[in-house]
Amino acid sequence: MSSVTNSIKAATAERAWEQFHSEENLAKGVSIEAGELLQCFQWGPDFDAIRVQDELADVLTYCLLLADKLGVDPERVVLQKLATTREKYPVDKARGRSTKYDAL
Repeated sequence: MSSVTNSIKAATAERAWEQFHSEENLAKGVSIEAGELLQCFQWGPDFDAIRVQDELADVLTYCLLLADKLGVDPERVVLQKLATTREKYPVDKARGRSTKYDAL
């Protein structure tokens, strides 16, 4: 477990918030906070960098708490997914393209 996850869990425990952190609630939190992050860009390319960082931190916090709750190592699953993505999107076919893998 990372020191960041440990710090999040300590702050959560100090406030007795873990009672609210079911898998479902944490997944909802990820989605809600991702929406708030997206809202930072709603009206165009100009954005408040501090607000974006705050919302990104909220998304990451919920993701890390959910991973911990599920007993999943975030680095391991991201690296596994990256390996799958590399297979689905070979460089020679996907470089510079946003085409979905099944249409390459």
